[in-house]
Amino acid sequence: MYAKCFKRMFDFILSLGAIIVLSPILIVLMIVGAVAMGGNPFFTQERPGKRERIFKLIKFRTMNNKKDKHGKLLPDEKRLTRYGKWLRSTSLDELPELFNILRGDMAIVGPRPLLVRYLPRYNKEQHKRHRVRPGLTGLAQVNGRNAISWEDKFRYDVKYVNNVTFKGDLDIIMKTVKAVLHRDGINSETCVTMEEFMGTPETAGK
Repeated sequence: MYAKCFKRMFDFILSLGAIIVLSPILIVLMIVGAVAMGGNPFFTQERPGKRERIFKLIKFRTMNNKKDKHGKLLPDEKRLTRYGKWLRSTSLDELPELFNILRGDMAIVGPRPLLVRYLPRYNKEQHKRHRVRPGLTGLAQVNGRNAISWEDKFRYDVKYVNNVTFKGDLDIIMKTVKAVLHRDGINSETCVTMEEFMGTPETAGK
């Protein structure tokens, strides 16, 4: 009942309230970001949402656009600025996603929206993560974030999809606040964010 009738209303009210309350911070970050990044402070990218419908995710930029002599973008670790590292460590780069939630592209709680190119790499079970709106935070984010494997992330995502409740969403929101304050699981062990998902071997978990 909650997932079908009340979750969207809950997301709309909570995101609208958060935008109003946090508007001074959003304005300051827009100005500081424009100066630090030398222009547009926002990063937008197409992501798959509910039923794999594509939408444009919006975040604060954390990387510059520096390229090598061949015109290719430098690796993430070389483009991530000091300001960008701070934004990520505090999760403030995610704040503009509140507007995605307000529009209905996303939810407060749900599987994180990943890259479009990952869609053909999911197995049948992993595709179930797109049965609900993607979230600003989710069950995987409060159980390790980028410090756990892709397979573990997707297991948490599907577990959430199969059991969406108001109590569960509140619990995830509270745990998210704790994780953000402690700055847990921001990076993987080998990457400044998370290694690219290349697909799950058929034998994994057997």
